[in-house]
Amino acid sequence: MEALAKGLAFSSLTSFYYLARAILVKSEAHFDRYDLAFTKYFTGIETTEDLLEQALDWLTTNLPPLELSSEERAMLSRLDLDELRRQLEDRLKTQDGEHHGGSHWIGTGGTSPFGHSGYHPSGLRIEGNSRNLSAVKVAAKRQYRDFRGDQLDGVRQFEMALRKLRQLSTRADGPKNDLNLDGTINATSQNAGMLKLVWERPRRNMLKIIVLMDSGGSANRYMQICSRLFAATHRTSHFKDVKFYYFHNCIYDRLYTTPELKDWVKTEEVLKSYTADCRLIITGDASMAPSELTMVGGIINWREHNEETGLFWLQRLAKHFPYSVWLNPIQSDYWEQTLGDYTIALIREIFPMFQLSPEGLEQSVKKLMNKS
Repeated sequence: MEALAKGLAFSSLTSFYYLARAILVKSEAHFDRYDLAFTKYFTGIETTEDLLEQALDWLTTNLPPLELSSEERAMLSRLDLDELRRQLEDRLKTQDGEHHGGSHWIGTGGTSPFGHSGYHPSGLRIEGNSRNLSAVKVAAKRQYRDFRGDQLDGVRQFEMALRKLRQLSTRADGPKNDLNLDGTINATSQNAGMLKLVWERPRRNMLKIIVLMDSGGSANRYMQICSRLFAATHRTSHFKDVKFYYFHNCIYDRLYTTPELKDWVKTEEVLKSYTADCRLIITGDASMAPSELTMVGGIINWREHNEETGLFWLQRLAKHFPYSVWLNPIQSDYWEQTLGDYTIALIREIFPMFQLSPEGLEQSVKKLMNKS
């Protein structure tokens, strides 16, 4: 309100758009939400086609006479398209070089009706990009949708989310078996010259991660998001070991080594191969028939038979890997409204569940730092 009282919006909806965003929005992650709200509220209030003519009429009828040159009147009036074309042809016949600034020749900047990167109320843009869209049109472009923190749709969003995942790559784990030379010198000096060794954890990360990914069925609609998680995590060098396995809907006595679900290893062997300090990340929509979770023989693959229920294996994984989370690509607002609401609720009782989004990954990384 102070900014408006000081006239910082300059009686312009476009200026108000930028002023309000600069003051009210505290994070770039919320720019897109601001644009959506602005568009919804101000649609229909943008500049009308004859606003300049109305303003000129008002100036001449309600204010003392204002002396305007013919060029200034031409600048403020809206010319028809034929007249603009005629003027453009005249300039093209006589102009013999580049021109920047000014109000007549074709060029950049300035107030000429022809060119770009300048401003004229009734001009034609030639090359360049439009810079004078109305505030509502600017907001409607939603150029900041990739900055959102509650959705994971674009490459940039995923890179931001992956940086959150890298928080796991700390030196908080592992034995202190590397000699800290500077620390040893300082400690020895403070110890009156008596040798005092200072040890630190190695710079190389000792953290191991297992990623279990749902493949096929309802998970296919989220394959693009999950594949980005796979590719980016697979390429990272921040962890000592990253291992991927796959399952369909629920985990039983076997895990697959490819997303096509052909080659497999026993889940028991995976449990034996990794200690409890390994981090477990499960990715899937957790949506399936209740029988797949609760019944012996409930596995959806008719060629297989599960002697233990899906719940049994999930509980066993959670017990073996106390540092574990479940990432769900379904928006968290709909977890209790989808067809899989029952199984989602059951799995949430076993694993801390977070939405597969930048915000969700940040929360899951914090959770993976502490035992469940």
